Amino acid sequence: MSIKSVIRDVNQHVGETITIGSWINNKRSSGKIQFLQLRDGTGYIQGVVVKSEVSEEVWDAAKSLTQESSLYVTGIIREEPRSASGYEMTVTGIEVIHITENYPITPKEHGVDFLMDHRHLWLRSNKQRAILVIRAEIIRSVRHFFDNNGFTLVDPPILTPTSAEGTTNLFHTKYFDEDAYLTQSGQLYMEAAAMALGKVYSFGPTFRAEKSKTRRHLIEFWMIEPEMAFTDHEESLRVQENFISYVVQSVVKNCRTELETVGRDISKLEQIQAPFPRITYDDAIEFLHGQGFDIPWGDDFGAPHETAIAQSYDKPVFITHYPAGIKSFYMKPDPTRPEVVLCADMIAPEGYGEIIGGSQRIDDQALLEERFNEHGLTLETYQWYMDLRKYGSVPHSGFGLGLERTVAWICGLDHVRETIAFPRTLYRLYP
Repeated sequence: MSIKSVIRDVNQHVGETITIGSWINNKRSSGKIQFLQLRDGTGYIQGVVVKSEVSEEVWDAAKSLTQESSLYVTGIIREEPRSASGYEMTVTGIEVIHITENYPITPKEHGVDFLMDHRHLWLRSNKQRAILVIRAEIIRSVRHFFDNNGFTLVDPPILTPTSAEGTTNLFHTKYFDEDAYLTQSGQLYMEAAAMALGKVYSFGPTFRAEKSKTRRHLIEFWMIEPEMAFTDHEESLRVQENFISYVVQSVVKNCRTELETVGRDISKLEQIQAPFPRITYDDAIEFLHGQGFDIPWGDDFGAPHETAIAQSYDKPVFITHYPAGIKSFYMKPDPTRPEVVLCADMIAPEGYGEIIGGSQRIDDQALLEERFNEHGLTLETYQWYMDLRKYGSVPHSGFGLGLERTVAWICGLDHVRETIAFPRTLYRLYP
């Protein structure tokens, strides 16, 4: 009697007969031997069917299998150094579940639009599976880092009455008789949670109604947003670099096979260890002028600027102390130079742009009221947020990490659309 197992665990069953529920990834034949490339979601293994060693029924069943047909396959696990997995199955039995006809995604090249229209099937490919495994490892390591460093997970609302950053790029809906919006950030709510729990983080979906069509933008994406009471800007930067170092090294340790599958240069990831370099906004402007960019002081950086800066480093780099005029209303001014704020963007190497934005938050009630007026925000709408400065205000800081951009960087992908199972982009809501 065979043991039911999965491909990931075949190393525990060498010499044993096991049964695996699987799909045919590919198949080839050399006369009296059929080679079945099997996948089951946990990995890949080759099943070898030798005509002289199996019944005619098993041989014919193997011949009938097409790409993405499903089956239970039974066989003996053997070590095979030439195999990518190091193991192979000598097939002794096949139970066909379903024969697939005319599977649309074949080994030939397909256009991006075709593959995105068939995203529900494209996920089955080796590379796309590897990306999702890496994404899952990133999520696991994110939670592990914060859960083991004194943070409490808090879930902010997805439906909100206002913008978190005073912008109009929001998806509008009706909350019974009231106007409501899909959240673009949980930050303000996390600040409230930090005043109750000290150090908190959220991990959830966010939405931006900007009509951006770049390789770095999604309409629906996931954010990790920690907030820390009694924490200044400098302390926050140390948390951020230790956090990113931990996540990257967890992926290197636990997903080496998947990183190789997506073609990633792992040596570049192995270098990602804290501390990270830091430059001020002023330094960045001066550097960009030296590189031939005509960008005045006070303008925000775009993708070409971030890429140019990142090329000077083999680690993520912090750009700190941006002008107050181009940053959000809640960022604390530098006490020694109030025209800039105590903030930082973390720019990933290799042209992947900003992956973290963070700052020390304004903790002074009068100054926050002044910022409300400057940004045209109504105190009535944000009264609950102002209460945080009225009742036990403390220095506090926080940041937000965009999960999909981080996945794109760690995997070395050209576009964020491959970083999530079913991406929502400017012109795509299907499937």
